[in-house]
Amino acid sequence: MDLYEIRGGRLDVISEEAEHQELSRESTPMEPYNVVSERGGKATRGVSTFQRFSVNTNESLRFEPCEDNPPSPTGAEDGRDDDDVFKEGETESEIVTTRNRLQGKVAEMENFAGHLEEIFLTVEENFGRQEQHLEQHYNDVLQTLSQRYDERAAALEEEKKSKLEALYNQLLSCGQALDASKELIEAAQEIYRSRDKRLFLKAVMPTIKRIEEFAKEDVDLTLSTSLEFNTPLADLSDVKTMMDSINVVPAPSAPVINPQMPNSATQTSLRVCWSLFSDDTVEYYELYYRPVLEDMPADSTSAPHVSRVKVKETHCTVTDLLPNAQYELWVTATNITGISPASEKALYMTVPSPPVIKQRECTSCPEAALIRWESGNTNPVDSYTVELNEMGSDGTESSVTESIVAVPTCQCLIQLQTGRRYLISVRAVNIGGPSVRSEVITVSTAGTFFYLLEDTAHPCLSISEDGFTMFYGDEELPISAMALDDNTFTRSVAVLGDLIPVRGRHYWEVEVDDGTEFRIGVAYEDTERNSYLGANNTSWCMRHILTPSRHKYEFLHNGWSPDLRITVNPVRIGVALDYERGALSFFNVDLEQHLHTFRCNFQNYVHPCFGLDSPGALTVHNGIEAPEYTFI
Repeated sequence: MDLYEIRGGRLDVISEEAEHQELSRESTPMEPYNVVSERGGKATRGVSTFQRFSVNTNESLRFEPCEDNPPSPTGAEDGRDDDDVFKEGETESEIVTTRNRLQGKVAEMENFAGHLEEIFLTVEENFGRQEQHLEQHYNDVLQTLSQRYDERAAALEEEKKSKLEALYNQLLSCGQALDASKELIEAAQEIYRSRDKRLFLKAVMPTIKRIEEFAKEDVDLTLSTSLEFNTPLADLSDVKTMMDSINVVPAPSAPVINPQMPNSATQTSLRVCWSLFSDDTVEYYELYYRPVLEDMPADSTSAPHVSRVKVKETHCTVTDLLPNAQYELWVTATNITGISPASEKALYMTVPSPPVIKQRECTSCPEAALIRWESGNTNPVDSYTVELNEMGSDGTESSVTESIVAVPTCQCLIQLQTGRRYLISVRAVNIGGPSVRSEVITVSTAGTFFYLLEDTAHPCLSISEDGFTMFYGDEELPISAMALDDNTFTRSVAVLGDLIPVRGRHYWEVEVDDGTEFRIGVAYEDTERNSYLGANNTSWCMRHILTPSRHKYEFLHNGWSPDLRITVNPVRIGVALDYERGALSFFNVDLEQHLHTFRCNFQNYVHPCFGLDSPGALTVHNGIEAPEYTFI
């Protein structure tokens, strides 16, 4: 029977009547439940608990309800009490447990059937190779015998020709002797009949002399050649050797290990395949592998350990490997005669480790999100895949997963829909396949969201753990104690925010005590670090100054501010950035009051900037929807 027929068949198992009776004795009639597979949805009432199920090695476990009369919908008719309800729950739990065990058994049977199929194919391949091997030997023997026959026939033909030529020459010699004898006899008879004695005496002596000379000639009347043909023994030693070699299997030739196929690996395993280009008979293969280490010493004592696996198929899955590691593999074939030469070595890669999303460096706005991550792998990967699922209003995850593939770097700008929430993860990809997904982060597109860039903060500033609040203490640090670099503000006690590079509308709010002097606004990324915010042409800011008589507010750009007076001190300030209109506006959130608007065609992307001119704290509120009055 063909293995495909075995796997394609169904194993129908019907619950026996004895089990039905035993369960009936253990508990009173219980309310039935319909057991369905995971794809079938939730359990429903109204179908008998005892059901028929079928197992198909190519499909998942599927339960089909038996045709049975449904019990009464109320428990009063069945005479059940509270104990029956508990027994019913226990029985249902037992049924679920039994179903899970059956599913496990079915999975084991499927794996075993797959293994049998692989063995069947291997045996069939070996049989085919052996059959071709015998047929080749048969053809070689026939060819050799035919060659010996042709050689022997040619030798006999040559010997026959030489014998016939010898007999023909002897026959010609005999004919010539007979002709000479006949001529002499006729000449003698003619002389004898002559009547002229004078002529008789004159001619008789030469004739007698000729007859004497002819009589002296020795005529060989034996055959010049033998009538028997020479029949030497044929040398069939090579044919005997060939016949004996039929029972001797030659050692196999070197296998050919295949290049790694895409998606042929996991994080800790590799699926390796190889082939034979000859008709060799193989009993088993030995696969050798070892990790490839960078800067590996030349001396063999420090070389990685070589592992070995023995298999009968032309493929093998190697496990317990390192993630995103390169392995060197080679294979040999063995039969009863010997071991083949080793194949050429091939390089395989395991699947990378999942990337690590840098949540503090991820930003978003109503139209897009910028996701940044770390590779998490020592060896380079080919690309990354970003996956996102939209979340519903009830917090459930959508079943549709969108993917952005072939991302070359460790960041990706994703276009999204406004006012939605998304679950985003990243996978690293190499020739072996994609990694498991990274930890999932939630991104909202209700408003603009960003963190403060700690690497730009003045040394006197402290950033809170959540990345949204900055503190300026009373103690002044000496210059020698300040860790300064090219990206750090040195004069203004300030810090930049990591705004997403998207030209659109952005809104955030700042909360600060009215007793603190501050500067808030936007600045180009390359704004001068040894200058005050608003004192140059690369920054725009709102400044709060405390004077003995009043609170003073300035809106600075390139050191100039219009003469404005604000009567109510804003505690929570809204900042609206509109790239398309070239506007930067400030609002008193509590009063919904417009304070000032800068008009500028921003040539490059800007960053939010925040500075404290006196000790205090400043908190950024972002990821919130912009009020209607901000972009009118």
